[in-house]
Order: sequence, then C-alpha cells, then structure tokens
Amino acid sequence: MRPRNLVAGAALTAALALVALPGLAGSRTPSPDPPIEAAAFQPVIIDATGGGSSLTIDPLSDAQRSANALAPDAQLVDASSGAAVSVVRPKSTQPIVVAAYAIKPPRSTLRGIGTFYDNGTTAMRLPRGTVIRVCGPGGCIDRVVTDYGPVAGTNRIVDLYRPDFFAICGCPAWSGTMWVTVGIY
Repeated sequence: MRPRNLVAGAALTAALALVALPGLAGSRTPSPDPPIEAAAFQPVIIDATGGGSSLTIDPLSDAQRSANALAPDAQLVDASSGAAVSVVRPKSTQPIVVAAYAIKPPRSTLRGIGTFYDNGTTAMRLPRGTVIRVCGPGGCIDRVVTDYGPVAGTNRIVDLYRPDFFAICGCPAWSGTMWVTVGIY
C-alpha cells in the first residue's frame, strides 16, 4: 500500500468516527444529582408503646389533599331531591378458610433403594427436568432430576445429594441407603 493511500485512509477513518459518534466527541460528564430538600419530607408518627401500631402521615398543605375527599362523618346528598342519603355498607359473609394443602397426585410411583453421593445433583433414570417427590422414613422433598443414574441392574432407583438424603432419611449419619417412594410428576 502506498503511503499516500495510508494517510488518506486514516483521515477518512477519523472523519467517519467523528460523524458516527457525535455524542462521544466533545461530550461532557453528567451533572451530579441535587440534594433532596428537607421540605419534601413529611413527619411520621409511629406508636411504639406495644398497644398496637398506628401510623399518621400529615400532608404538607391543603393543596395536597384530594379535591373530592370525604370526611368520615360526611353526609351524601341526592342531587335530584336534595335529601341526605344514608349509606350503609352491605354485610358480606366470608368463607371459612381451613389451614390445609393438597398435593397433586403423581403420574406414577416407584419404590426402591435411595442412596447419596456428593455430586450435588439428583440422579434418576428419567429425563432431566422431571419433577419428582422423594419420600423416606423421615419426610419428603421435591426435586428436579438433574443427572442420569443410578447404574442399571441394581435395585437403586435414585441417587440424592447428601443433605437431601439425610433430610428425608431419619437415620444415623453412617447410613448409606434407605427405602424410598418416588412420585413422578
């Protein structure tokens, strides 16, 4: 390449850069945020005596109140007759809620030996991403299959991460296997 073409190419590249990036060429740093004025804050009164909590926030001025706000003892007036209207909130009956939960039944269930290993995964001979519930003598846990295993031909059906194994095992720390029921969802 000739030196004359090299200089012309560099000048053209610099000119294109200035045209393509006008905001960056000669830009200034943004100005810092101004501090918040103290008059923008409202007083808050909180009852901390233990008799319940109450919170009072007073508006700064009457201009901040709603233009059509009603006082608690305000009377409504019918526009056509001019007579006061008594408004009574209708009573409604609320259903009684019982503390309980329902577990969706699994598509299928397997029973066999569960073991642990320190790989940090839940291994089962199912596709990855399958949601399972593993129940042992000490409880149940819900997990997602993240690894393929255990080895075929054994009576093991699931390999669990060590903390998961002992969470549902209910057995001493030296145990390595337990009977489990696995629900496949």
